[in-house]
Amino acid sequence: MPDSSTISAHGIAARPSFATVSAGLLAAVVGFASSFAVVLQGLIAVGASPAEAASGLMALSISMGLSGIVLSIWHRMPISVAWSTPGAALLASTQMPEGGFPAAVGAFLVCGALIVAAGFIRPFGRAVAAIPAPLANAMLAGVLLGLCLAPVEAVAEVPALALPVVAVWLVVGRIKRLLAIPAAVVVAAVLVAYSTDGGALGTAGLSPDAVFVAPAFSFGAMVGIALPLFIVTMASQNIPGMAVLNVNGYRPEPGRLFWSTGLFSLLSAPFGGHAVNLAAITAAICAGPDADPDPARRYWAVVFAGIFYCAFGLMAGLATALAISAPPILIEAVAGLALLGALAASISAALADESRREAALVTFLVTASGTSFFGISGAFWGLVAGLCMIAVARFAQR
Repeated sequence: MPDSSTISAHGIAARPSFATVSAGLLAAVVGFASSFAVVLQGLIAVGASPAEAASGLMALSISMGLSGIVLSIWHRMPISVAWSTPGAALLASTQMPEGGFPAAVGAFLVCGALIVAAGFIRPFGRAVAAIPAPLANAMLAGVLLGLCLAPVEAVAEVPALALPVVAVWLVVGRIKRLLAIPAAVVVAAVLVAYSTDGGALGTAGLSPDAVFVAPAFSFGAMVGIALPLFIVTMASQNIPGMAVLNVNGYRPEPGRLFWSTGLFSLLSAPFGGHAVNLAAITAAICAGPDADPDPARRYWAVVFAGIFYCAFGLMAGLATALAISAPPILIEAVAGLALLGALAASISAALADESRREAALVTFLVTASGTSFFGISGAFWGLVAGLCMIAVARFAQR
């Protein structure tokens, strides 16, 4: 492992290598193909039209590509950026807010502003980090559960389409886990194209139009979307993303990375993007020794990944056409397969602390129920219920 003092923002830029190009391409393919279905599901669930969802997918892809390039060149470190997949799963489990997609966009802007604030205002960032990890993980698990049940439901509803997708995911996952979801996406696309005789896929334009959505602001969307989106983005993406960098010997200043990704989230929000953040899985691809034996040269992997992300974003129209043409349950199934690992990790982390296991379980159940009060989603109430459980337990011990 390289010493952090040898990897600094003031180091001399090393030239890229073939390994960094390969790692960048792999990271972009895995990052985009493994979760674009989750993003589209989430945007459509909160009221986006197909055109607005395609615009949001494009805005997110370009935003995370450009932010990864900027941050990596600025710091000379492999700082990978991704869209918030747990955040998209949260949206997919949320009812459309009062005010429709404009209200959701207003919530995206507030979430971006909160991420910026967490980077600039250290006490605020520490307050977010003080949210008990078991509760944050339990909330995430509750959000993910519905989508992760979709593969089973898809096999029951559309077995001719779902079984080949699940089978390919299973076989490829035993050989190369990172390629399991991209392979499943390819099979799903082929099956959808065959079942619809090309249909919408044949007439779909590659590049969607950028659709500006004037934001609206409502209390329900702020509490039910913006706040949970901010929490899951910070707890399940930004903090693990920093951990991956640290494990590989890179020690950037966290606040600077947080407010930078928050700023790019703000820029993409009016075009339908919900949030971008530090990556974890793709960060491991670009920051590890497989990206390049020389730690000072690995940041080039993120630079190339960013270029590929921007290219994929310009082809978001085709990805959206695939999602719209397919039976909704099939797209949910692909999204669910992509989130199984995240569900397992979040459940394990939520129940690890025996002293807070009951509170975490309550958080999980309330969140997974999808119950909403006053137009506020179950994710928020799940967190409130868990915090109440902890508070009651502390009071009883006095």
